[in-house]
Amino acid sequence: MPAFTHELRVRYGECDPQGIVFNANYLAYFDHTVTELWRASSIGSWEGMVEKGVDVVVGEANIRFRSAARFDDLITISASIVHLGTTSLKLELLIHRGDELLIEGWLRQVFVDVKSFGKTPIPEWVREALAPYVASADGAGE
Repeated sequence: MPAFTHELRVRYGECDPQGIVFNANYLAYFDHTVTELWRASSIGSWEGMVEKGVDVVVGEANIRFRSAARFDDLITISASIVHLGTTSLKLELLIHRGDELLIEGWLRQVFVDVKSFGKTPIPEWVREALAPYVASADGAGE
């Protein structure tokens, strides 16, 4: 069972001339879902995290296309934290239209200091806030 889900309706401007979602927009859907996961956690807003001196940048992204979403589809994006490391975490993301799996992917997000943008350990308060969304009991993932 996915740890966090968020629904979106595909907008016209996100599609190519054939009426299917332009490939790069799936990364935008991932990003939007991660922001909503943060909001649902006790971290709250992204700005609140930044005010505490920590930010997150994408270190890696992977997408596997199985089928296309189309204009006006209602899609569900699920996100699970499958690895919580020292300075980064890995999220598995799935996009469904109803029961049909459209997209599989993952993001590795690296925690950085807001002043230097150098890698920084994940703060304990962030670990506690994200604990409900970690897919495995130990948080080690793969």
